[in-house]
Amino acid sequence: MQGTNSGKKPMGRLLKATIWVVSVIVVIVLTAAVFQKQVLTTVATKIIQERFLRQAHKNDDGLYAGLAGTGAPFPDINRVGPCIVVEAGGRLYIIDAGPGSARNIGLMGFDIAKVEAILLTHFHSDHIADLGEMMLQRWAGGSNAKPVDVIGPKGVETVVEGFNHAYSLDAGYRVAFHGAATVPPSGAGGTARPFSLSSAEEASVVLVDEGGVKITAFKVNHSPAYPAVGYRFDYKGRSLVVSGDTVPCQSLKKQSQGVDVLFHEAQQPSMIKMIHDQAGLSPNPSLAKITADIPGYHTAPEDAAKIAREASVKHLVLYHILPPLPPVLNHMFLGDTAKYYNGPITLAVDGMLISLPANSDKISIKQILK
Repeated sequence: MQGTNSGKKPMGRLLKATIWVVSVIVVIVLTAAVFQKQVLTTVATKIIQERFLRQAHKNDDGLYAGLAGTGAPFPDINRVGPCIVVEAGGRLYIIDAGPGSARNIGLMGFDIAKVEAILLTHFHSDHIADLGEMMLQRWAGGSNAKPVDVIGPKGVETVVEGFNHAYSLDAGYRVAFHGAATVPPSGAGGTARPFSLSSAEEASVVLVDEGGVKITAFKVNHSPAYPAVGYRFDYKGRSLVVSGDTVPCQSLKKQSQGVDVLFHEAQQPSMIKMIHDQAGLSPNPSLAKITADIPGYHTAPEDAAKIAREASVKHLVLYHILPPLPPVLNHMFLGDTAKYYNGPITLAVDGMLISLPANSDKISIKQILK
């Protein structure tokens, strides 16, 4: 009997030890779960705070250009459709509404609810596709009671009317759900503000001239997309030009005289030809024809460089990059640009912010989206 009892004692101790170990493990697991939840909650809160604080950031007085979209119609992992946000003296404007760009505007920290106007260079789909989203976010994000102005050459009425109609059901749903105080029905959509240009090759018109901000629209050549325009911004001794889509033209050169930054569209013909030569491998039956056509109404980087030199531009930024460009091919894309312009050339990617402080000659570039 004594031997039997002594055998049970080790078994009892083993059972107790096992229960103790399991209990400790359970406590550790539960503690870790609670701790992990607290850590994740703290991290998530910090991310939310950072996002809101980024949207509330204040730039020093000056002229700023945020590149929310620097690509073209071909899919590009580094670039969505063309869109440049311009801030002048705290006033916000958007140039073009390429697909995907509306989200980048928010990610870059610009408050789209405060946008005064959206300016369109022309009406190709890759420049207008996100217009509906921009109008929606500007309305609902700021409880705006007036639609945003959408400025463009003749034809902008058709574009705005179409987006307003397409988003009309959505607007009704949002008013019904959030209430008119949050999303005033009167502020949905956009209001077309067309302007006219004379038949002169170098025609231009001043659209805004108040509070030190001057915006000039000028004719460019993107035929058969007509009319097509570029825009020049001036504010407190600083200036920039956005070309829109165009072949080299005299009006663009004239408007770019002495500007701090020229944002010029760029397509490398030699690389487009490489795609054209291999188009037979693509299931897209129209690719060969399209790649044969498009060099005829865009500008090569070398030609943009010539314009920058002849106009005494201080810094050339190439955007609307075509074809899609992995960074390893940047040098190939730039080609012989250095032969024609000895100033700085930046090959744009989404998320860049170009800063031009007021009454200064400083030009700084930083990457906001990483």
